[in-house]
Amino acid sequence: MLRLRRDGLAKTAGSTAITVTHGGETLTVSLRRLASARRFTLRVRFAARDAVLTMPARASLREAREFTERHAAWIAARLRRLPETIPFRDGAVVPLRGVDHSVAHRPDARGTVWIETRFAHASTEISGFDLCVAGGQEHVHRRIVDYLKREARRDLEQAVERHTRALGLPARSVGLRDTVSRWGSCSATGSLNFSWRLVMAPPFVLDYLAAHEVAHLEYLDHSDRFWTLTRRLCEETDRAEAWLSAHGAHLHKFGASE
Repeated sequence: MLRLRRDGLAKTAGSTAITVTHGGETLTVSLRRLASARRFTLRVRFAARDAVLTMPARASLREAREFTERHAAWIAARLRRLPETIPFRDGAVVPLRGVDHSVAHRPDARGTVWIETRFAHASTEISGFDLCVAGGQEHVHRRIVDYLKREARRDLEQAVERHTRALGLPARSVGLRDTVSRWGSCSATGSLNFSWRLVMAPPFVLDYLAAHEVAHLEYLDHSDRFWTLTRRLCEETDRAEAWLSAHGAHLHKFGASE
């Protein structure tokens, strides 16, 4: 929970945020102290849809506030330019394994979620795909999320099994998360966790993330040895990294609550 104090600072779990007003709008900017920082830097995070101010460790909160106030117009403009979120609802277009699917609500149908292929009129040529959802409108969002999570778990478990077999090291477990700061993680005990949103990306991206985290079972760092192993497990490592850099953040715009 965010708690506003009288001095204009907001205290969150383990962090501090500054609130400023611009054009009648209240902006909350998270503060991040960094020992290596030599100056103040601002960035707007697409996935979290917020602003972060990185500041030198010795800088004062007064300096942080003054810097934030000077750049309030920039922050507000950048936040307004963020792409709109796309709720899971009838008519929405959602990627699945890199292919766009149109959500088709079928309230009177039996079942939960399934895929239907659309064909061009009087032709065998595929014109598109529908992600069909049965039941009441109030169930559409949850059923799509549940379906995507099931598909993500299946794809990730298969990819992890393939890469661990090649490496000769087993993973302790495979879990799903919905984090905005990382696509996957590997604990010191060998537990792997991934963002379920990877199932919306092209398959080579999901396969790369599985190989990346499996490689951490051998090297719990990002050394040259780690990257050599990752590229041996997944030949499309560089292509997948480029895709994530260009498109990864956009996966977080899907499935916003209405």
